[in-house]
Amino acid sequence: MRNQPHVLGIVLAGGEGKRLYPLTADRAKPAVPFGGAYRLIDFVLSNLVNAGYMRICVLTQYKSHSLDRHISQTWRMSGLTGEYITPVPAQQRLGPRWYTGSADAIFQSLNLIHDERPDVVVVFGADHVYRMDPRQMVAEHVASGAGVTVAGIRVPRSEAHAFGCIDADADGKITRFLEKPKDPPHTADDPDVTFASMGNYVFSTDALLEAIRADSEVGDSAHDMGGDIIPALVAAGQAHVYDFADNVVPGATARDSGYWRDVGTLDAFYDAHMDLVSVHPVFNLYNQLWPIRSSFEMLPPAKFVQGGLAQDSMVGEGCIISAATVRHSVLSSDVVVEDGATVEGSVLMPGVRVGKGAVVRRAILDKNVVIGPGEIIGVDHERDRQRYTLSPGGVVAVGKGVRVG
Repeated sequence: MRNQPHVLGIVLAGGEGKRLYPLTADRAKPAVPFGGAYRLIDFVLSNLVNAGYMRICVLTQYKSHSLDRHISQTWRMSGLTGEYITPVPAQQRLGPRWYTGSADAIFQSLNLIHDERPDVVVVFGADHVYRMDPRQMVAEHVASGAGVTVAGIRVPRSEAHAFGCIDADADGKITRFLEKPKDPPHTADDPDVTFASMGNYVFSTDALLEAIRADSEVGDSAHDMGGDIIPALVAAGQAHVYDFADNVVPGATARDSGYWRDVGTLDAFYDAHMDLVSVHPVFNLYNQLWPIRSSFEMLPPAKFVQGGLAQDSMVGEGCIISAATVRHSVLSSDVVVEDGATVEGSVLMPGVRVGKGAVVRRAILDKNVVIGPGEIIGVDHERDRQRYTLSPGGVVAVGKGVRVG
């Protein structure tokens, strides 16, 4: 193997995202807008590109049109040096069937690996919010001689039952991989902490090919990377854990270093947005040494007129806040909040309109939602539950293009 291995990136972006409904009613989960200016997939692609990994295949499936368009327009490469970031729709190479799991998605796309002939295949998920330099994980993987390296984040053992958990010895060799165990294992150096899988894997190519092909022949397999492929490599003694706490990202602060969020539910999605708007944010979007990249619309700057006010908030380009108050909220581009309206603790996606005198509290308003004059969202939960989606944590979600009032 070369001193610098030849790396192919595969991003798994085919999940339905049912727990994020209605935000995923007509788009794939990785295409959901996040943070006022991004899509969820921009985080993993930024991490790979910032690390210099420029050969990336994004495996898509469900409701992928907006995701495919975003990748093609935002992440287009020149191709002059063999670099590419390309969406790969379900190809049905094995007959008229969709992918039956994340491992099957790779199995049906093995031609991508054969064409590229990489030394290492980086397989990352597409719907987490974090910064990471994957070069450091690849380097540790190569040094370990393992077939697969799994990124693990340290979480309190009392909370680890909600995750896929990693049991590893002091040398980092994984001895068990447990899915949402009642009694999570602890790390070798801390009895109160568990390694939770981040869903990010680095494979030696031969090990990946062998495991994927073997799994394809198992009739009762779910053909899932975390549920089937990783446990098989653990059983074969070929799996290593990478401690995410060891990853050093340029420009990271002590406060946001090691930040990672699975935003697979409405409450987690909402909480991750609230992490952005504190004075000293838990996750810092302003780190230009490791930028989160995306496309931006050609819109004028945000405008505040007639005493319009935004406090502890992020406000995107093209927004107009007129004689209204916005507090502790994230406003995407081209949002208008009209006279006398109040928006508090909310996430407003592109094109939202909040009418005169309306009140919006602890809500997620999807793209192009219109809140009529005097309407109230997020105050009367019984009323909201009858009309919209109310999360267990009390966050109201209004689907794309809905007109309220």
